[in-house]
Amino acid sequence: MATAAYEQLKLHITPEKFYVEACDDGADDVLTIDRVSTEVTLAVKKDVPPSAVTRPIFGILGTIHLVAGNYLIVITKKIKVGEFFSHVVWKATDFDVLSYKKTMLHLTDIQLQDNKTFLAMLNHVLNVDGFYFSTTYDLTHTLQRLSNTSPEFQEMSLLERADQRFVWNGHLLRELSAQPEVHRFALPVLHGFITMHSCSINGKYFDWILISRRSCFRAGVRYYVRGIDSEGHAANFVETEQIVHYNGSKASFVQTRGSIPVFWSQRPNLKYKPLPQISKVANHMDGFQRHFDSQVIIYGKQVIINLINQKGSEKPLEQTFATMVSSLGSGMMRYIAFDFHKECKNMRWDRLSILLDQVAEMQDELRD
Repeated sequence: MATAAYEQLKLHITPEKFYVEACDDGADDVLTIDRVSTEVTLAVKKDVPPSAVTRPIFGILGTIHLVAGNYLIVITKKIKVGEFFSHVVWKATDFDVLSYKKTMLHLTDIQLQDNKTFLAMLNHVLNVDGFYFSTTYDLTHTLQRLSNTSPEFQEMSLLERADQRFVWNGHLLRELSAQPEVHRFALPVLHGFITMHSCSINGKYFDWILISRRSCFRAGVRYYVRGIDSEGHAANFVETEQIVHYNGSKASFVQTRGSIPVFWSQRPNLKYKPLPQISKVANHMDGFQRHFDSQVIIYGKQVIINLINQKGSEKPLEQTFATMVSSLGSGMMRYIAFDFHKECKNMRWDRLSILLDQVAEMQDELRD
C-alpha cells in the first residue's frame, strides 16, 4: 500500500508565503513556500497566520519558473470518475496559476509581453482534457506490475514510486521531489483517459476499468511529432490497460501503441497528406533497439502489429520497420503487418477477423 497523498487541502495566502494545509483526519502538516526565497519547508497548523486569505484546493500540480519568476499551480476543481479496489479516481478540471511575485514592476514591457505569452501557453496546456489522479492508488503502473513489487516499493510515496513516463507534472514537482518529507503534498497526475463501468454478461456481474496512459516523453501533435528520439522514446506512446474485476479476482490486459520506432518525419505542407521522410543519416537500429529493449524489460514478449498501408507513400515505412525487426532477431518479438485501409475498405470491419485469427494463437502464449 503506497503512502497516500493528502486529499483534503486548504491554501492560505499571505504577501510573504503560500501555506498548503493538510486537512485529512489527524493531519497537522502545512507545506510552506516562501514567495521571496522560494524555500519549501514543513510547518504545523498553528503557524498559519490568521490574516491569510484561505481557499480549498484539491492538489498541487507543482511549480514553474517563467520570466516574471516562480508560479505555483494548484488544482481548483475535480470530478469523480469512479472507484475501484476501494480507491477513488478523480479528473482534474480546473487549475490556478499563482505568481510568487506580488507585482510585475520588475519587468520591462518586452518581458511583460513574453511572460503573458508563456502564461497563455501554460493555460492552454492545462485546459486540455484528460488529467487524472488518485490520492491513494498508483495510476501510473499496471495491475500486472503492481502485483510483482517488493515490500519496500509498497511503502514508497506515490511520487517516489511512480513510472516517470506517465507523470505529466514530473518536471513541475521537481522541487518537492527533492524533499521526501513533503511527498504527501506531491500528487502525480496522469494524462490520458480513464473510465469504469459495472457490467453484466449472462448474469455475471463484474467491474470493467479502462486506463490509457499517455507518455510525457516525445508527446506532440500529429505530423509534427513522429518516429523516435535518441533515447528510443516513440512519439505519442500510449499504454492502455483493461482491468476486469470479478468475484474478488482481477485480470489485466495491456497493450501499447506509438509511432513507428525509426527516425522519420512528416512535416505539414500544403498537401492533404504530407509524404513521410525517413532519415538517411540516423542510426535507425540504435534507436529501434533502445525502444524495444525497454519494451521487453517492461512488458516481456512482444507481438508487434503494424497497421499502415503497404503501398504508396507509407510502403517504405513498413519495409523499414519489418527490416528492423528482422535484423534484431529477438525471440521476444513477433511482427505482423496488416494493411488496415486495404483490408477494411468500404467499412468492412468484419475483415478484422483476419487479423484476430493471426494473433489469437500468440495471444494465448502471452497469458501469465
